[in-house]
Amino acid sequence: MSQTAETPPEAAPQRSVRVVLLGLMIAMLLAMLDNMIIGTAMPTIVGELGGLNHLSWVVTAYTLATAASTPIWGKLGDMYGRKGIFMTSIVLFLAGSALSGLSQSMDQLIAFRAVQGLGAGGLIVGVMAIIGDLIPPRERGKYQGMMAGVMALAMIGGPLVGGTITDNWGWRWSFYINLPLGAVALAMIYIVLHLPKKRVQARIDYLGAGLLTVGITALVLLTTWGGTQYGWASPQIIGLLVLGVVAIAAFIWVETKAKEPVMPLHIFRNRNFSLISLIGFLVGFVMFGAMTFLPLYQQTVQGASATNSGLLLLPMLLSMMVVSLIAGRVTTQSGRYKVFPIIGGGLITVGLYLLSTMDTGTTRFWSGVFMAVLGAGMGFLMQITMLVAQNSVEMKDLGVGSSSATLFRTIGGSFGVSLFGALFTHHVQDTMTELGGDGSKATAGSAQLDPKSIAALPAQVRDAYLHAVSNGTHTVFLWGAVISIVGFVAAWFVKEIPLRGAPQAPGADKDAKPSDNAALHSVDAI
Repeated sequence: MSQTAETPPEAAPQRSVRVVLLGLMIAMLLAMLDNMIIGTAMPTIVGELGGLNHLSWVVTAYTLATAASTPIWGKLGDMYGRKGIFMTSIVLFLAGSALSGLSQSMDQLIAFRAVQGLGAGGLIVGVMAIIGDLIPPRERGKYQGMMAGVMALAMIGGPLVGGTITDNWGWRWSFYINLPLGAVALAMIYIVLHLPKKRVQARIDYLGAGLLTVGITALVLLTTWGGTQYGWASPQIIGLLVLGVVAIAAFIWVETKAKEPVMPLHIFRNRNFSLISLIGFLVGFVMFGAMTFLPLYQQTVQGASATNSGLLLLPMLLSMMVVSLIAGRVTTQSGRYKVFPIIGGGLITVGLYLLSTMDTGTTRFWSGVFMAVLGAGMGFLMQITMLVAQNSVEMKDLGVGSSSATLFRTIGGSFGVSLFGALFTHHVQDTMTELGGDGSKATAGSAQLDPKSIAALPAQVRDAYLHAVSNGTHTVFLWGAVISIVGFVAAWFVKEIPLRGAPQAPGADKDAKPSDNAALHSVDAI
């Protein structure tokens, strides 16, 4: 339906965005909740299907497919229209979910999880890009803050929901539960969302897409396997590094020649976009690293139960959710945002430093306070980084801008978990080796022991192991604080371009860049 004088472009979001938003929130919940639910169900899955040696691939296949497909989904949305591409990603995700639930072997499960991951890449990018299409820049912070709340809800509730489903219905329902939710989201998007259809004559940049996929795959596998399955100096890891560097270099060259590049390099000429991509990378680096080692510390050193593992992160996630919502609303009211990355970068650095001070005597109350500080920092940054990224590109590049910002955060998380893991393992094993025979034997296979193994250790070795874990997490969070200073410094160089709101649209063109006002003219009347 075309726009008319009686229905200005800014009116459509006010009338129907809430209904569309609900469908988008369900789609985002599907993408974020899946890994959290499956993590809890994995012991049961391994017990029925076997294949313990392939366990990590159930998660890696999903993560890898998500990361590799993210830029491609964004570009397809820019070329052929957001709605159809987004619905395709939902269908693909639901197909992968159904097939995963029907899996009869670990190999089948890994393959179908990859299909799920392909769909998830489109879900995450599609949600953010559609918000960019529907909502004027000044209003986006409020709605993207809600998406941060959905992400926090998934992180908190995922393990609890996964445990309940597995215990009462069986692990296959951890996948089947996606089907009714996805069907609702699909119906709502199909009925309510109306965006202009696009017709392009340009061919898809298959060579660029292929090279980017190879490069991302090599980097994700490098960070996943490095220091765990293979040593950092092993031929496998060095080979992956070389492959990744060569593929990315070839990709950059191809993109300078392609008529319709899958990731237009000109978007990185914008200083804000380049800076916010770096900050997003560091947010992913810190967030996923912290979420990996905080539960480990609390379960091992503080003796918390692993059953309610999602609740262990509650102070951090609630703080992140509340601050993100507040930052979004303030951005909507004021149209300004530069202060939030600065405050967020500072709080992340302080929070990580406070976490690095934890030892075997730190109480759960104080560790909760330290996590809340870190969560507040992430809340100031989580969705503001996406908002700035979208505001830094023209409307025709909104999809690739959103997907690039998502990709940098995903790659940052992969690097964070891997490098923090290597630091932690090295520190713990060195500490235990100093004990001699019993200490080195206790962690010969892994630096992480389960509660039963810890309880079975001799008292002297057990106390030494708790100190080793405490020292290991100290090292991880201290290095995290040092690295996060880079993001804090980068935030000061972000140039604030006031976000235009719908009421200012008639005169906004006088002094604003096209990217500031483009969203105001992108919505069909619904």
